[in-house]
Amino acid sequence: MVIKVEKFVSILKEHDLKVTPQRIAILRYLEIHRTHPSADTIYEDLKADNPSLSKTTIYNSLDMLKQHGLVKALRLGSTVRYDYSTNRHHHFWCRRCGKIMDITGDDPCWKDMVGDDHRVEEVHVYLKGVCSTCLKKKKEED
Repeated sequence: MVIKVEKFVSILKEHDLKVTPQRIAILRYLEIHRTHPSADTIYEDLKADNPSLSKTTIYNSLDMLKQHGLVKALRLGSTVRYDYSTNRHHHFWCRRCGKIMDITGDDPCWKDMVGDDHRVEEVHVYLKGVCSTCLKKKKEED
């Protein structure tokens, strides 16, 4: 997958953020790897091509990108994972393989719970269970 650097330069400039090679690398990584990686995974994968990269830079950059709405942070259990897709969606977390999958669609039930008197800025929903791939493997093993 070829993704032009200019895309990320433009995104950073649109949000009045300093354009740095590290921020570009993180955004590019997250767009390619839609697996909801942790900061440590991003660091481990990027440091091979960027030997001077530090974990602190990764964490600070992710925090900055999150503050500007360019990435989402998902707290699943004790781990924070990052999502490049900032449109409203939910997640399914497989307790067997650990894979996190996007679930599209809107769940309007939260509107009934909070009414019109509040401004909802974020909704975090994740479903936990066993994914179809793991269920299929289990069935084949039995």
